[in-house]
Amino acid sequence: MTTGTLEDFMLDNGLVTSAELGKAKQMCSETGERLVTAIRRLGIVSGSDLAQAVAAFYRLPTVSEADWPKTLVLGDVLSPRYLREHKLIPLAVDERGVLLAAADPSHTDAIGAIQLACGRAIEVRVASAEDIDAAIDRLQPSDDAADAEALPAAADGDDDVEHLKDLALGAPVIRLVNQLLLDGLYARATDIHIEPFRGRLNVRFRIDGMLTEGRTVPAHLARAVVSRVKIVSGLDIAERRLPQDGRARVRIDARTLDLRVATMPTIHGEAVAIRILENLQRVLDLSKLGFSDAEEAILRKHLAAPHGLMLVTGPTGSGKTTTLAAGLTMLNEPHRKILTVEDPIEYQIEGINQTQVKPDIGMTFASALRHLLRHDPDVIMVGEMRDTETAQIAVHAALTGHLVLSTLHTNSAAGAVTRLLDMGVDGYLLASCLSCVIGQRLVRVLCKSCREAVVGRIDFPPELMERAGLEREAAHWRAHGCDRCGGTGFLGRTCIVEVLQINDELRSLMRRDIMAGQVEDAAVRAGMSTMALDGLRKVRAGITTPDEVRRVTIEA
Repeated sequence: MTTGTLEDFMLDNGLVTSAELGKAKQMCSETGERLVTAIRRLGIVSGSDLAQAVAAFYRLPTVSEADWPKTLVLGDVLSPRYLREHKLIPLAVDERGVLLAAADPSHTDAIGAIQLACGRAIEVRVASAEDIDAAIDRLQPSDDAADAEALPAAADGDDDVEHLKDLALGAPVIRLVNQLLLDGLYARATDIHIEPFRGRLNVRFRIDGMLTEGRTVPAHLARAVVSRVKIVSGLDIAERRLPQDGRARVRIDARTLDLRVATMPTIHGEAVAIRILENLQRVLDLSKLGFSDAEEAILRKHLAAPHGLMLVTGPTGSGKTTTLAAGLTMLNEPHRKILTVEDPIEYQIEGINQTQVKPDIGMTFASALRHLLRHDPDVIMVGEMRDTETAQIAVHAALTGHLVLSTLHTNSAAGAVTRLLDMGVDGYLLASCLSCVIGQRLVRVLCKSCREAVVGRIDFPPELMERAGLEREAAHWRAHGCDRCGGTGFLGRTCIVEVLQINDELRSLMRRDIMAGQVEDAAVRAGMSTMALDGLRKVRAGITTPDEVRRVTIEA
């Protein structure tokens, strides 16, 4: 028998903090969800760690790789929709009863309903909700594409808008588009790409930063599928010559999703890119994003300053917005007024005033930032410094008593200094306000269920290898692939970072003719670890692979 409560168990074992638990309980009261579901949805604890904690608390075994069935068990009795909603899946059945995987063993109503439907005893094992979703998806292919196959093709003329609208509002196309969204959601995709080509309609998912092929869609339904997405996101289905952008909030299979939609005309029809943003308040924690204790301590020190300029740099898709959101979450207290101007607003944070730029009506980063300063803010977050005017206003805001956070598209933390100087910011002003620059990339995390230990050559510069504590021929891990990770060998992503603190030597270098390499050399002398070094340390820890670090860093 267990004693105490699951929340006490998780608190005592350091899996959650009191603040995180409070947010989870608030979500439970607002949505009616169970605590385990709220903790998972908020991202407080990873799926695998949550499953281990639940199993330990209830003293139940976890599901092993060998336990997962190859075919659907009790498919004629149990609805996949019910199983997915309650995060349950039968693993096996015999005369003794049903072996059932559950993400939350305390959900006795749902488990009891399965026992009643099967008329057999139930033996419960614990698995993560993600593993259960993946198993259901693998064992229960959807018939939506087959249903949609029988629909007639859309006409090619300009007078077919009503016909297209009828198709897009028909049940088969609605189910097909919903299934594409669910496929992306349960595959952990951040983006869904719907791309028309001659004789085919490609669907691809971006998972852990890499594109993978999705389900096939009948080519003659390309325009009906695109029209359905346009209708949902409030776009004009009659306009096919110009790109369009929209947003949507949809409820599918008991999940509420925020979507950002962009269409683009191509030679074979309109292509669609859908960004999936779950309609949730995720808990953002620097340590869970991949920052070490030392790096987090540096950032907390600079975030605690009353004024100054902090920047996050990296290419598109390197997690800059998430890092900024984590910083804002740390600063989000009643005595601080925090204002942001973003494009788009990806994280909606309670208690922070967030503004979306609208260039078509003159609401640019620069104009919005100028107006924000009249609202007596303590902290300002500028989504991106795109031009000289925005950079200069942000610098002056940092000099006049505000803490300013922003991003730049540069290859390294050192590159942010030279980029701002090139954008026309005076060196003496930059030296007075810039406090910290974070350079980062995202690397894929090895799946712990199937990673393989190897000893082999790691080709990085010798001085980096030495600083990382690695030999040229070193033991490390490589990806293998299993059902849990979809055969990729990777499950999730983490940051590799470099944190550049501005000191007196770096301030003396802030002049127009300075090179990024000189800035980086001075920062390394002051103790900065480069992204490549941080990546190699994560290789040594078994978090990622040398190839992943090489793929995203310049120093490879």
